[in-house]
Amino acid sequence: MKRWHILSGAALLLLMITACGGLRYSQVAPEAKDFHPKAVGVLPVDVGTYEEARGTIDQIIAGVLIDKKWFSDVVASDTITGQLMSSEEYRKVLLDYLAKFKTVNYSDPELSQKIGDVSKIDAFLVFQVDYWNYTIEDGDKVAKVGLAVKMVDAGTGKILWKAGHHITEKYILIKPNLNDVAKKLVKKMLDEMPH
Repeated sequence: MKRWHILSGAALLLLMITACGGLRYSQVAPEAKDFHPKAVGVLPVDVGTYEEARGTIDQIIAGVLIDKKWFSDVVASDTITGQLMSSEEYRKVLLDYLAKFKTVNYSDPELSQKIGDVSKIDAFLVFQVDYWNYTIEDGDKVAKVGLAVKMVDAGTGKILWKAGHHITEKYILIKPNLNDVAKKLVKKMLDEMPH
């Protein structure tokens, strides 16, 4: 009887440990199972108050996507920005889309289709930086990076996947590089992205 209690306790502990391995949240739309984009893009990342992440996080995301080799083409945010800023009309498309997305959480199908057409992508990712700093949590010094992401079908404007997660790394003397922490986080998040 005692042995059974030990085994069941060990099994419960194992389940609890593996349950902690997922993302803070991840939600996939039913349509995502039939959606397999060939080309994906990364819109300019909303860094909020974390200016030091600007540009860096965009390149980390594009690099991780390229390394996964899931898509025939990955269009980085600086390329999309360059394409869409090349004319006043396209610049307005990008800015209007991002403004609606950020302020009312609306993915405008007409504007997303134009972004897809101009950038020659089937889907795009809209990332937001939630944390990018060194702080103290529960008395420990930590490096903390947090992100939220939404994957949008460029043709329809439908949000097919959304997720959010953060990683903290404790340190005593030597601060972990936030770029390295971010790369681990992006890999972990994108592992759950439908493709």
